[in-house]
Amino acid sequence: MKTALLAAAFALGFVGVAQAETAKINGLDMYYEVHGEGEPLVLLHGAYMSVDSNWAGLIPTLAKDHKVIAVELQSHGHTSDRDTPITYEGMSDDVAALLDELKIDKAALFGFSMGGGVAIRFAIDHPEKVTRIVAASAGYKYDEETMGPDFMKMIEGITPEMFAGSPFEGEFKRLNPHPENFPVLVDKLKQLDLTTFDWSADFAKISVPSLYIYGDADIVGLDYIAKHHQAAGGLVNGDMLGLPKTQLLVLPGTSHINVFFNPANIEIMKAVVPAFLKQELPAKPSFPG
Repeated sequence: MKTALLAAAFALGFVGVAQAETAKINGLDMYYEVHGEGEPLVLLHGAYMSVDSNWAGLIPTLAKDHKVIAVELQSHGHTSDRDTPITYEGMSDDVAALLDELKIDKAALFGFSMGGGVAIRFAIDHPEKVTRIVAASAGYKYDEETMGPDFMKMIEGITPEMFAGSPFEGEFKRLNPHPENFPVLVDKLKQLDLTTFDWSADFAKISVPSLYIYGDADIVGLDYIAKHHQAAGGLVNGDMLGLPKTQLLVLPGTSHINVFFNPANIEIMKAVVPAFLKQELPAKPSFPG
């Protein structure tokens, strides 16, 4: 596996040697890859996804300036399962334990959807370990009011059979050490998506610079996106007062899944995310005079 990853690294122009490893983390055999050199950046995939399906288009760019640690979370990709539900708190603690295992004191986190929720939860649970967060299509509140009753009814109706022949099922069966357990993953993710939360009080305490990314036709509406940006302290007259620690990117013509599956959005994020990660924030006013 390492030989194949190394060959892919040269083909794609990765900086540094790509490493594929497995660590014993909180009862999991947790798979992760390391690409590039520099300040640590942890990548956290969405539900039913893996390092490759979520991050293949961005890793070469991000690894130019960062030591990228791309993680596969509980029962995803190559990572094993354990006899516990999949929860945001549990995944957050798993990532913290992996950083301890790798002797990394602090890192930036970039997550999509479920992984974005893990990034936000990590900043709440382990503030001493995070330098910045980038969360795509994730937020601090998840309930019927935010998502809408039709969405929650859709989640209630999910079955493993709905995924038959899909890329999600195929990738799980190809990568996972227990390919027969795909129905278990579906059930655990269904329960995760039926569990509401409101992290607003803790969310307001996040002090590190943060970039939030949404599609303009994402699962949540633009009204929630505006509330989220305001709650994160992002509504500021930048010309007069300077840029806050929080930034917002809304991708045009983009549904939830196409935040990452539309190649045009990958190109946008290749420019925006590295710039955010290196920018000094908050920034001084730029208005002349």
